[in-house]
Amino acid sequence: MIKVGFNVLAWSAGLPDTLLPITEKLKNIGYDGVEFALDHQGLDVYKRFNKHLSDLGLQSTCVIVMGPDENPASDSAAVRAKALDSLRNYIDRAHALGAQVMCGPFHSAFATFSRKAPEEQEYQRSAEVLRAAGEYAAQAKLMLAPEALNRFECYLCNTMEQLVKLINRVDHSNVRAMFDTHHANMEEKKFKTAIETVAPVLAHVHISENDRGTPGDGHIQFDEVFATLAEVNYSGWLTIEAFTRSDPDFANSINVWREYSKPWEMAENGLKFIKQMSQKYKL
Repeated sequence: MIKVGFNVLAWSAGLPDTLLPITEKLKNIGYDGVEFALDHQGLDVYKRFNKHLSDLGLQSTCVIVMGPDENPASDSAAVRAKALDSLRNYIDRAHALGAQVMCGPFHSAFATFSRKAPEEQEYQRSAEVLRAAGEYAAQAKLMLAPEALNRFECYLCNTMEQLVKLINRVDHSNVRAMFDTHHANMEEKKFKTAIETVAPVLAHVHISENDRGTPGDGHIQFDEVFATLAEVNYSGWLTIEAFTRSDPDFANSINVWREYSKPWEMAENGLKFIKQMSQKYKL
């Protein structure tokens, strides 16, 4: 059964209390769940948010990124060990939050480049770290869903073909893949081919417009996206990931320099759009 979520990065990174009334409104307008960016607050904060969401009848997913000093693909054993420690800590927080999926480009360090094409040993090193993380995630009944990013934010996995190669090398049932329409718009030849490629290991989908504004307002070929998701019998989350400058520190960190759409415009119109498209293609 398709579930629709909204990533609250449109308002804030982390789990500040200011998100509590926002999650209530997201529930009231019809969302099934909320996606949070994990930070390093204590587990008690995550447990409190879990109770709040449960009381509302909302489910949750979460997203993380890795820094250069915790890069799973690093040639340094010490850095890879730190990467695994960080992933386990994030898994603990995701579990405390009650999240079903932890997604993001955590196969490698965000916006960190080797200035050369990805090498086989980098995929192998990343796979080994992700396999160990998958073992830990299995105990928390959490699905890990690494994400392919565009070439300006990542070099290890830009396409579904590269991501599937990595996931197959990981070979763990708790490590699958996610698909993001924003990144695919830049890196894939055809949405249909990309989705068909990742379908056997697809666990999570971000519905993101080309400019990171309201889904349906830009030039993403969403008819092709929804039609193909229906063809491959996708039944997971459709989560809107749209960005604003509401949290300047976060916005600056990902090069968001202007407003694309207002947060509630994104949430309300995006939900209507997803429901219309899902009904159209019987998703």
